Amino acid sequence: MKKSVLIKKYSGEYQAFDVNKLINSLRRSQADETVVQDIAQKIEEQIEEGMSTKTIYQLAFKMLKSKSRLSASKYKLKKALMELGPSGFPFEKLVGKLLAHEGFSTQVGVIVQGNCVQHEIDVIAQKDNTHYMIECKYHSDQGRVCNVKIPLYIHSRFLDVEKQWKRQEGHESKGHKGALFTNTRFSSDALQYGKCVGLLLTSWDYPRGDGLKDRIDKSGLHPLTALTTLTKTEKTKLLDTGIVLCKELHENPALLEQIGVDKKRHKNILEDSEALCKST
Repeated sequence: MKKSVLIKKYSGEYQAFDVNKLINSLRRSQADETVVQDIAQKIEEQIEEGMSTKTIYQLAFKMLKSKSRLSASKYKLKKALMELGPSGFPFEKLVGKLLAHEGFSTQVGVIVQGNCVQHEIDVIAQKDNTHYMIECKYHSDQGRVCNVKIPLYIHSRFLDVEKQWKRQEGHESKGHKGALFTNTRFSSDALQYGKCVGLLLTSWDYPRGDGLKDRIDKSGLHPLTALTTLTKTEKTKLLDTGIVLCKELHENPALLEQIGVDKKRHKNILEDSEALCKST
């Protein structure tokens, strides 16, 4: 039996390296199983005491990219969400697009009058006679979690907006819900509070099986930052044009020329964009 090796998480905590976690994250990329096992074995051989999860990710990503650009793009989804910054607005747009794909009517970045004050709401959505006030908490640092202060604040805003909504004509029979999306994770207190007051919470991996990673994979609405064929500067230029999804890039190929991407590279970029659009 191999000796347990402690690795450093993004949060700064240490935990025992678990090769099965690595294998499961690699399988999410839909890489061939022989590739998954080969990468896991090579990394297990290189693991050292105190190695960071960031270093492990970088090693796995580099190996995966050498085998399949598409699998590497899917593997880097969590990092791709981190690259949507720094304003957080592209993340709000992604959440809006995701909800629209799921059958909600949505508006992003709306000024709403509450009972006491005005509020700028990240996303307003409606579906099945229920009105949703949705806030998006974006972090560019993977080690940051959404603590209890955030849902406390969001819920108080929701209560102020809900009071005003209930006064509006046609809202008497409507349901009203507050919701919070984050690209990282919630603390246990944040989850407990959200459940207690009925705030709908969505994070990278919560609710289990229906978190952001699952919903993006199912819908094929991958952020364009997942593409390994674009440079960081090119991704920023595209985000500045207002698009956030590979799907949008695939539907607007002229954008590549507009931002100055060499025509020789267009084919690979658009091929990867199209492949990432396919839901799983």
